[in-house]
Amino acid sequence: MRILLTGGSGCGKSTFAERLARALPAPRCYLATMRPYDEESLVKIKRHQKQRSDAGFLTIERETDLGNIEFSAHGTVLLECMCNLLANEMFDEAGGERDVYDKILLDIGKLEQSCDTLIVVTNEVGSDDGTYDESTARYIETLGRLNRALAKRFDCVAELVCGIPLVLKGQLPTGE
Repeated sequence: MRILLTGGSGCGKSTFAERLARALPAPRCYLATMRPYDEESLVKIKRHQKQRSDAGFLTIERETDLGNIEFSAHGTVLLECMCNLLANEMFDEAGGERDVYDKILLDIGKLEQSCDTLIVVTNEVGSDDGTYDESTARYIETLGRLNRALAKRFDCVAELVCGIPLVLKGQLPTGE
């Protein structure tokens, strides 16, 4: 099963995704994509690792190239999150920008084949009608395209609002 969870910032997507993944068959892998840019992000990563330490996840910290991950057994994979992954793949540390839409879809396709259940967490973007610089506008447009492509091919799509999943397509497992 393939599940896409979307919603605004701070709406409970990650907490819900972790709870859902813990209810699904093991082994459970948590693919964390946050890049440690500075001391603050390192502290946040360590805090997240500690929060997951007793939750039954094998955590893989991977900023890019998710299609190269090899799993020893099928099970449940939680990808947290598409927003970080896109930024990491799209912008290099020197400030260069690449078109990575096809690469990311290919990598996620490889993940789909490597597990029984794939849960992808992403953010809802583009609905604020804001004016952004050209690079940020391309990022928002690419994330929107990725979200639409995944929503089209995934079995279940849910939007989280105040921690409550609103199922837009399919059905969440375990009665969620």
